[in-house]
Amino acid sequence: MNLFATLFSNPIMGIGGVLFCFVVGNLSLSLFKDKLPRDGGRNFAFNGKLTAGRPRGAGVIVILVFLVGCLLFVPYRLENLLYYLMVLCGMLSGYLDDCSTTPWNEYKKGAIDLAICLATAATFLNFNPALTTLSAFGFSFQLHPVLFLLLATAGLWVSINATNCSDGVDGLCGTLTCVTLAFLAFWGSTNGMDANILAMTLLMVVSILPYLWRNAEPCQMMMGDAGSRAFGLFIGIVILKTGNVLLYFPLCIVLFLDGFLGIIKVSLARFLKIRIMKNIRTPLHDHFRKNKGWSNGQTVMRFAIIQIVVSLLVLMASNPSL
Repeated sequence: MNLFATLFSNPIMGIGGVLFCFVVGNLSLSLFKDKLPRDGGRNFAFNGKLTAGRPRGAGVIVILVFLVGCLLFVPYRLENLLYYLMVLCGMLSGYLDDCSTTPWNEYKKGAIDLAICLATAATFLNFNPALTTLSAFGFSFQLHPVLFLLLATAGLWVSINATNCSDGVDGLCGTLTCVTLAFLAFWGSTNGMDANILAMTLLMVVSILPYLWRNAEPCQMMMGDAGSRAFGLFIGIVILKTGNVLLYFPLCIVLFLDGFLGIIKVSLARFLKIRIMKNIRTPLHDHFRKNKGWSNGQTVMRFAIIQIVVSLLVLMASNPSL
């Protein structure tokens, strides 16, 4: 099946959506760059002080362009509108943190994320009762709605925070998000995913591209939590719409390992006094930059290549006819 033939109600809408998100995204980033808050540098990140003074929070522009593009070019459905609202909430919570002179407490951010994830999971469950499954090795397991709600909420929370933690190298978070969403769209087009979700996925990728143009080293602006948290939530929504939440791990494996291993490491040390990965710096992108001597460009390219190879293997295994 032709991927693009499944996305929009007609070719004009598809071309219009792509052009709108790319052109308006470029113009908006250029016009509003100086309106963004400035980064104060990151104390604990490798070379974190080098980011001081850069415009931060460009994700607010990227996400607003994406949402307007969806409203203009994707058919209206209540389910989609609620997802837009959830993505907007995720973006706003991140942007308010970006604008704050004192970073928000991690428990406050975690609680806000949890509330957004619970609302998103409940929305999905209400509109997609048949997609509450786990699938592996040819077997499919239907989950009890309450168990699925808890699992989906946890999965969305992991996706938000893993994606957010990967936003520490120029272009890394945006590049990995685009790679992941592109493969999810391809997987979805060959497995009967909702065409509206596929269209939204394409528009999200196109909305990120103008930012990546400006975020290539040396970057002009930073995504900030406004973008990375919304990206993680949207990735989680698309994963849910595949009908198999387990796809998150192979199709988002680099985002997960890069971002979430650090959360696991810190949580085990703080709450259980268990110290693991003592010789591994987290997030992993800092480990490879500081301990292995990779440049920023090498880190982005190599992480993206790993994700592409893993995703190709997943697609080939799930659809041998490709």
